[in-house]
Amino acid sequence: MPTFVSDLAPRPLWKHFDEILRIPRPSGQEEAARRYVLGLAERKGLAVRRDAYGNFVVAKPASPGREGAPAVVLQAHLDMVGEKNSDVQHDFTRDPIVPRRDGEWLMATGTTLGADNGIGAAAMLAVLEADDLVHGPIEFLFTVEEETGLIGAGELDGSIVHGRLLLNLDTEEEGEVTIGCAGAGNTTLTLPQESAAAPAGRTALEVAVTGLKGGHSGTEIHLPRGNAIKLLARALYAVDQGTPLHVASWTGGGKHNAIAREAVAVVLVRPEEVGAVRAALEKEGATIHTELQPGEPGFRLEVRAAAVPDAAWTEAAGRRAVALVHTLPHGVLTMSQDIAGLVETSTNLAAVSAQNGSLKILLSSRSMVDSALCATRQRIRATAGLVGATVEENKGYPGWKPDPQAALLATFRRLHHAITGTEPELRAVHAGLECGVIGEKCPGMQMISFGPLIQGPHSPDERVHVESVGRFWKLLVALLEELAR
Repeated sequence: MPTFVSDLAPRPLWKHFDEILRIPRPSGQEEAARRYVLGLAERKGLAVRRDAYGNFVVAKPASPGREGAPAVVLQAHLDMVGEKNSDVQHDFTRDPIVPRRDGEWLMATGTTLGADNGIGAAAMLAVLEADDLVHGPIEFLFTVEEETGLIGAGELDGSIVHGRLLLNLDTEEEGEVTIGCAGAGNTTLTLPQESAAAPAGRTALEVAVTGLKGGHSGTEIHLPRGNAIKLLARALYAVDQGTPLHVASWTGGGKHNAIAREAVAVVLVRPEEVGAVRAALEKEGATIHTELQPGEPGFRLEVRAAAVPDAAWTEAAGRRAVALVHTLPHGVLTMSQDIAGLVETSTNLAAVSAQNGSLKILLSSRSMVDSALCATRQRIRATAGLVGATVEENKGYPGWKPDPQAALLATFRRLHHAITGTEPELRAVHAGLECGVIGEKCPGMQMISFGPLIQGPHSPDERVHVESVGRFWKLLVALLEELAR
């Protein structure tokens, strides 16, 4: 059943977003969303071109009299990041997103909303369905598995895309137009961890870092946000310098492109040392809390009793794991010398988990400069080698070099000024956009990216400004008409 979202303006867009909210679509499981789009294309009698990976193009003919206009490609991805608060029961493979209105904003209830990139996809569906818009030939390119590293775009068969003017609808700042983005690559470290039966007579304590904001590891990596994994490593390492700790296990974080909000370790201590260890950990937590203010007011480091596990890492293995995580890079590494305020190179220490007798560590590195990205990944590899961890690197994806002189950009700037009375801010982002990959697959493509105001993507705080969606829709419709002249 439709929710209140369908009644928001502009209704053609919001009604599709309301439907999207009820379609489970985590990365790699976009089939239901794909069926929804293809069902609409079939009802409209539109041709579809597919590739072998699951990306597809819906082709819509031009309005009468605009057949000679160049084809415009509208592009969005179908998947979303599934993040939730720890106290929320939600299965992203089955459960619908539950929307709620908070003043000028639309949010979800304890989970990510999926406005990234659901609003862009809904706008495309509204254009696809409309019979009263003026436009040239349009190709609607829907990609998959964007949130796990632009995988769908990386597997795109460029031959299914014929147009060479691309409007990517995956930008999250109103009044800006994105004309470049960073390249990125993931690194997975596997540190073998010796395990044995837990020593007799020990008490188990669970040490948890919670309450952090998290956020997008590209667009929000420069903000004063704590990384739960790194902060827990810091606390464990600091206390171990005075009172040796036996770290038995450790988990934290999740998605490669989300800053870790929570992390938990289990430590084994002698009964007579419980009070001292607890006090030392809480003191270090208070120190960290003071440093993080006011950016992370919700930070908590809590120590509570836990069940003694049957098996645990050895004391040496636990100490080695803490030292490795404490040493690995996280955050901004360099700022751009060409564009003020732009992060050039960064790394997100995204997740740690115990798997099959090893500690798995996932890092995601980004850079606007390919050589700097390569050097950062080499640094991680070198650090891992010091403790005997193995390294697996994915292929990664290229960046998108800005072209401030592109004709498509000039048209957008002129129209933006005519409609809003303001010049759009030209922006390159320290995040992965599919434009870089698509541009490599489709040589000669002119591209821009724009969208409404979305805050907190990839976290349960994600929200979209309702009125900005209306302004985004007005600009998109006007731009399609302008490009059809």
